[in-house]
Amino acid sequence: MCFLRTLLCMSKRTGGFSHLFSHFLFKDHTMLLSCIGAFLAMAAAFFALKYLTNLLPADHGRAYAVEGVKSKGKPTSAGLLFITVFALFTLLFVPLKPEYIFYVVLIEAAMIFGYLDDKADKPWSEYRKGLLDLMISFLTALTFTLFNTADIIFPILGFSVTLPAPLYLLFGTVLVWVAINVTNCTDGVDGLSSTLTILSIAAMTVLSALLGTTGGFSGSGIIMIAVLAAYLWFNTNPSQLLMGDAGSRALGVFMAILAMQTHQPFAYLILCLVFILDGGAGIVKISLKRFLHISILKNTTTPFHDHFRKKIGWSNPQVTIRMSILHLLLCLLYLLTVYMMLHR
Repeated sequence: MCFLRTLLCMSKRTGGFSHLFSHFLFKDHTMLLSCIGAFLAMAAAFFALKYLTNLLPADHGRAYAVEGVKSKGKPTSAGLLFITVFALFTLLFVPLKPEYIFYVVLIEAAMIFGYLDDKADKPWSEYRKGLLDLMISFLTALTFTLFNTADIIFPILGFSVTLPAPLYLLFGTVLVWVAINVTNCTDGVDGLSSTLTILSIAAMTVLSALLGTTGGFSGSGIIMIAVLAAYLWFNTNPSQLLMGDAGSRALGVFMAILAMQTHQPFAYLILCLVFILDGGAGIVKISLKRFLHISILKNTTTPFHDHFRKKIGWSNPQVTIRMSILHLLLCLLYLLTVYMMLHR
């Protein structure tokens, strides 16, 4: 509660949201460096995605995905290129703190595991990928817990709590694991996952500014948006290349890190709600049937983006634009609510 009072007083002294936002984002030289790095990273990612696709494996096509055959033969695992560019420019333009270096290493590890799965003649088993995801999730949550206090802010309710470190470690591990898998499941329509990710990262950056939790690693969000914009240039419908597991799994880790960095990790439930609904539906459906022999959503194709295409008849651009609009509205509504509650 004291933290929130301090934040509100700072906001009033600086003249409201616009000045508070500029205070945390534009007067900080680290953020200025990140913006410079973002422009350079976008150019580097564009060059890599245009001229280095010969390094990427070809997509095998997904037997059960709607229009999966259309992706067969396209260069996939583009995450190998744009995530590597992100990692390089983050290390160059974001403060070199041990915590941030560990994050970059873990994001790269998630990318490498995804790349190895993408290029394998026979896709890795779900259990193998699940264990690797769990390892990455635990190490990411452990890194945050070791370098930060386990404070969780509830700005809409007007208070904050501090969790015991072991409890936060468990919660953080679950958060990262969920983020990896729902992001991966959402990646199936040209431009969808990258557009949703850009919106979520932007929303988390603004949330950090509102709550006063903007730190040095927040600048990496601008760099990630930049490399995703370069990727989106080639991934708009009809796509020339695909991010693959190398991209989607690394993006899941990154968004979970940003959510924890805001000290309001539960905001992930809103700022990534479309990811959760779209990608999580299939995970829940398959898990319940496999382990508990319970069948749900029998007449619904999952992920939901496949249901929209197969059962409702939406085109790929319609799915991408309409889901992105919904995602944008949810993010704006949440940010507006937080702002209004801080200024009551």
